[in-house]
Amino acid sequence: MVVDTLTAMAGAERGQIGRDAWVAEGRLAGEPVLLVKPLTFMNRSGEAVAALLDARGGEASDVVAIVDDVALPLGTLRVRAAGSHGGHNGLRSMAEMLGTDEFARVRLGVAPAEPPVDLAAFVLAEFPEQEVLVVQEMVGRAAEAVECLVGRGVVTAMSLYNGPKRESAP
Repeated sequence: MVVDTLTAMAGAERGQIGRDAWVAEGRLAGEPVLLVKPLTFMNRSGEAVAALLDARGGEASDVVAIVDDVALPLGTLRVRAAGSHGGHNGLRSMAEMLGTDEFARVRLGVAPAEPPVDLAAFVLAEFPEQEVLVVQEMVGRAAEAVECLVGRGVVTAMSLYNGPKRESAP
């Protein structure tokens, strides 16, 4: 959902499906960006990212991973410059395939009030109706955080967007 929002913000008209990913090109904060949705299972998403970096000549430090996180309360954002995968299989795959965990990430909190019995079923399910507005607002803030990260740097994005929604955040 965040990549879809970024696609509109970046003026990327149409993406194309490649071998392992949907890819669109656009501009955020005046910078050229490649928006990517791996089409592999999440725990293999690093394969698509690594292949694109190899094909385009990019570095791991060029990557901004956007992931949901059941360890964070619903509606919370966490922007980081780098770090461990923290148990997230998508980040683990990316770190393994890129050979480093030195890439930015934006985590979106999706933790339910009660721990789910089946975590896989929970993360693949639609959001309950009572959470949709919180999720939509969080997705918009996450897209703004990515644009801020691209244009103003990760430290600024961290200071403005980390945590639950704050009324003073732009």
